[in-house]
Amino acid sequence: MSFYLKADAAFLLTLMSSSISIEETVMPTPSSNTLHQDAQVIGLVGTAHGVSHFFQLLLASLFPWLKVAFDLSYAELGFLMTVFFIVSGIGQALAGFVVDKVGARTVLFAGLGCLGVAALAMSLAPNYPMLLAGSMLAGLGNCVFHPSDFTLLNKRVSLARLGHAFSVHGISGNLGWAAAPVFMITIATAASWRVALFCAAFVAFAVLALLWAYRALLATPVVQPAASHHADAQQGAALDFMRLPSVWLCFGFFLITALALGGVQSFSSPGLRALYRMSLPMATTAFTAFMLASAAGMVWGGFLASKTTHHDRTIALAFTGSGAMALIIATGWVPAWGALVLMAAVGLGAGIAGPSRDLLIRAAAPKHATGRVYGVVYSGLDAGVAIAPLLFGALMDANHPAWVFICIGVFQMLAIVTAIGVGSDTSKRAAGAQAA
Repeated sequence: MSFYLKADAAFLLTLMSSSISIEETVMPTPSSNTLHQDAQVIGLVGTAHGVSHFFQLLLASLFPWLKVAFDLSYAELGFLMTVFFIVSGIGQALAGFVVDKVGARTVLFAGLGCLGVAALAMSLAPNYPMLLAGSMLAGLGNCVFHPSDFTLLNKRVSLARLGHAFSVHGISGNLGWAAAPVFMITIATAASWRVALFCAAFVAFAVLALLWAYRALLATPVVQPAASHHADAQQGAALDFMRLPSVWLCFGFFLITALALGGVQSFSSPGLRALYRMSLPMATTAFTAFMLASAAGMVWGGFLASKTTHHDRTIALAFTGSGAMALIIATGWVPAWGALVLMAAVGLGAGIAGPSRDLLIRAAAPKHATGRVYGVVYSGLDAGVAIAPLLFGALMDANHPAWVFICIGVFQMLAIVTAIGVGSDTSKRAAGAQAA
């Protein structure tokens, strides 16, 4: 993990040492970008994405304190997270339209501000309903990041470096997940859970201030209806992109992969303990190995994605290997240390597929509909993460830990079908456009 923290710090140092003017009129095209300019944009967007993932685990990290403070049941605690992801999922589909209308930068700033206000509100919450309202507000703030981030990366980063940009974007999200429990638990233990939430608000506002200082790098042109009349005549109305099979295949891809990810995040540790009689520290280490290997896979996947246009094939190979490893874990035949290694292999495959996944969606998105497409398809991610705990929790309650890993493996293999379908549909559309 230290390697990725250093890499992220290096990007921030590059940003802070920039000598580029903050004038709004300075907006070089991606094809003319230098490595330095691309690194700045990637670093800014990646940092914002890290904050998004940080806030996804904000309340979960404080469950021991919140349970006592408000005398809550585990169901009530879990409902805080369910509400967060329901609001985020619905909002994410709508946020893409707003991004295309007013610009990704404005929407991204609003999301960061919303997260900061939500953390402040929850730090002052006198009761459970106010805590629930704060979680809903945080979900609203979280919904903007994928449509905003990917629109910015697609429009502000050179095509040759997009694979690396998506790789860093994925890694920054993993770093946000890793940082949240450490940050929140440390402060809550030393001071209180309210102080921890107040400090989390400061994180959101500090990153918002950083992005505001370098806002010129994040400026993207917004196509006005009059200027895009010809494009609209070709693409149809604003909702015409939803008629494309590739968009819904992408949605299905995210829903299925999120179900697998949700299973790993929520119940891989209890499942390993039940199957292999692992200690809690060893089962936690196995999950950590998954996350670290996933981050390493994203780095590798960024290089692979930049060298090919057949992103569906990369995804198919990566998820075939990852799914097979999950199925081997389900057998219970390997020793405990072997299951730990296999968990890392599952994470590696999932990470390798990440950058190719995002480039596959980029290819499927019609011109001038990038934000809308990313918003709709990424709402599948929130839907999957919201459903997964219910499914895998039921399997564990029924004492079927092996089925946790069987389902993880099967979901990853099913995702291959949707990825190939996206690639096939996109190729047909491209061939049809060339023929026309």
